[in-house]
Amino acid sequence: MGDTVDVVWTFVQAASKNPDIIDLPANSVQPSGVLKATGAQTGDIAMQGPRENPAIPKGAAMVLSAMKGSVKLTTPGELTLTPDAYTVNAMSTDTKCTPTETVQKAATIQVTPGDGGTPSTIPDPSGSASPSPPPSADPGASTSPSASGGGDTGRTDFTGKEVQVPYACKTPIGDKSATSPVQIGAKKSGGSYDLTVQFKKSVMDSPADIPEDSVKPSMEVVLGGADKGTVHVEGPTNANDIKSGDPIEIPDLTGTYKPGASGTSTLSPGVLTVKALGTTTTCTPEKTEVSLTLDTTQQPGGASGGTSTSGGTSTGGTDGSASGGLAATGANDHAALKALGLVAGTTILLGAAVFTFLPGRRTR
Repeated sequence: MGDTVDVVWTFVQAASKNPDIIDLPANSVQPSGVLKATGAQTGDIAMQGPRENPAIPKGAAMVLSAMKGSVKLTTPGELTLTPDAYTVNAMSTDTKCTPTETVQKAATIQVTPGDGGTPSTIPDPSGSASPSPPPSADPGASTSPSASGGGDTGRTDFTGKEVQVPYACKTPIGDKSATSPVQIGAKKSGGSYDLTVQFKKSVMDSPADIPEDSVKPSMEVVLGGADKGTVHVEGPTNANDIKSGDPIEIPDLTGTYKPGASGTSTLSPGVLTVKALGTTTTCTPEKTEVSLTLDTTQQPGGASGGTSTSGGTSTGGTDGSASGGLAATGANDHAALKALGLVAGTTILLGAAVFTFLPGRRTR
């Protein structure tokens, strides 16, 4: 009792390989976690490993460094150590791993009486910070916009209200969720409307080199009110290579809405699809948020109950108000695309672990 014991958590084998999406460079993966102490003492022992790993090609076995921590033995009796949650950080992105079943104890220490104090809990080791949770967009207030007049007013540009949309995403590396601020706008063109969906700022920094022509987003805008159905909007693939660490800029998503009913029609962000590096991620809104309201006039072959699919390549008009009269659908930092398969290096790694106890060093 009174000794400080060093603890080493060694990953024998990760439960998952690196997905067949991106290569992980050397020294880009760092594990950290918590070891539960029970018995004579109770508490959490902070563990962390160095950012040391060989280059991990797509589809290769994941390699995690050994995590280390320490505990001061303060109470006589049997001390049991059991692995708990841990976090894998790969290229600035955290993946949090939590046990889903009862975890077997990894080791037991018999502590005999001796010098030292008698606290019943283990203090948190100094200087060991818990991994920060990934930031998420602040949803803020969300209200329905007032109707934008159309038809006889002569107005041609309509800007919707920014709404916070909670997305549930199915990705190549598991289910993810994120909230994105989205704004839909329209430019009247005859009896139809050119829609523009614009990501207003970079969603994230690229976790790896992404070649040109490999990322393509699209969305189904949902119609409501008088009209029913969806409008398909899409953007071009990335025109240039995206270097690791550079911001990922999302292009404008455009399409044409031909009304299928007369009256007050609403437009809401719908299913978002991103095809990247041979994979497809689909994000579905968990609730409907109306961004834009239009007074529409039924057109032959319009959307009501169906899909308006004439995806455009133009970005719509740029005249009018300070915002250019365009809608902007966007996600701020760490929002919807944060959940996509672009960050494939952070797959869940529920690896087996072996705990090694180094000789205790006397605390002086």
